[in-house]
Amino acid sequence: MTVLVSDHVRTGSEQIPASRALVAAVVALFFLWGGLTSLNDILVPKLKGLFSLSYTEAMLTQFAFFMAYFIVSIPAGALIARIGYLKGIVTGLATMAIGCLMFVPASSSGIYATFLAALFVLASGITILQVGANPLIANLGDPATSHSRLTLAQAFNSLGTTLFPPIGALIILGSMSKVDPAGLAPIERALFLTKEAAVVGHAYIAIAVILLAVALFFFVRRSAIPSGQGAPASLAGSLALLRRRRLAGGVVALFLYVGAEVAIGSMLVNYLAQKSVMGLSEQVAGTMIALYWGGAMVGRFVGAVLLRRFRPGLVLSAVCIGAVMLIALSAMTAGAVAGYAILAVGLMNAIMFPTIFSLGIEGLGERTPQGSGLLCMAIVGGAIIPLLTGAIADATSLAMALTIPAICYLLIAIYGWSARHRA
Repeated sequence: MTVLVSDHVRTGSEQIPASRALVAAVVALFFLWGGLTSLNDILVPKLKGLFSLSYTEAMLTQFAFFMAYFIVSIPAGALIARIGYLKGIVTGLATMAIGCLMFVPASSSGIYATFLAALFVLASGITILQVGANPLIANLGDPATSHSRLTLAQAFNSLGTTLFPPIGALIILGSMSKVDPAGLAPIERALFLTKEAAVVGHAYIAIAVILLAVALFFFVRRSAIPSGQGAPASLAGSLALLRRRRLAGGVVALFLYVGAEVAIGSMLVNYLAQKSVMGLSEQVAGTMIALYWGGAMVGRFVGAVLLRRFRPGLVLSAVCIGAVMLIALSAMTAGAVAGYAILAVGLMNAIMFPTIFSLGIEGLGERTPQGSGLLCMAIVGGAIIPLLTGAIADATSLAMALTIPAICYLLIAIYGWSARHRA
């Protein structure tokens, strides 16, 4: 744990004071946005059932959420370069709270598109947090251990993704009726949708209250770290950073990783519910998602140690190959073996995001916020790849659809090998 505690934060080449409480609070942000992102895995089957959606239509939930990263990331990098990390964090938290509150009118309307709009706003706030918090943690202390430090912080992100799904499954999926809404008369169906959707709205009101309380904490301490100096880089200036091969490769790798991780997570409830796999109810399958994200949490604590002993690029390649082998095992078997093999991919995912991210921003110095914005923009992979995976699942089967994440992991392994030496 002590690796996260530093007396100074580096912004470019400058060192400035940072309290232990502030460092702990930044780490807590990883927990919060990890948990909120993983709740999408519960919303997908919930909304799929409520609105009688195909897999492709249900994946629009992830599309709306992760498209925010593509649209907001570069502006967020410019914003944080101007106003500083802490004020940027306050802005992100406030935006997240607004998105959560939008679930209330969405629940009352009973219209699928309103949920998508709320998710987009929520994700916009998370994007601002990611652009600020990831490089902030990576730059705490010795640059040589940035991979390990960010991996450890991401372990708390995984703690959130582990705890939120089972709780969300009990609250959001636990009330799901056995009634098929598609078979109801129009008036009855509208009432049914409103009643079931209200459960979602109430859950996100509670989350909004928590987010506002955290925002107040950072608002009081908004001057603890000086704001950026000078005007932020232009869009063209940010995009020019892609000439750096290490950063450009990191952007592609992060696109593929997030897409693969989200595609698998979004399918887990329906995948585990298949009779040929584990035949679980949706609620029980929802609680099983904790094993997927819990594996990532355990793996990140272990990975924080491994990344101090071995080259990050080599470790990245190794776990990607492991993920491909587990996916192949799951697709070619049945029963508990197929179920636990796909859940074990979470363990392989553990170090991927922080390792790709820290490899990508190596050597950027004062341009780190812009580089962070480009990397966070790549998280849009969570919108594109799950949609493609859902289309293949509709056309073939869920097992066949796993081919898409497997290909993603193979390509990331190539990036890890190419980035095995320091920039």
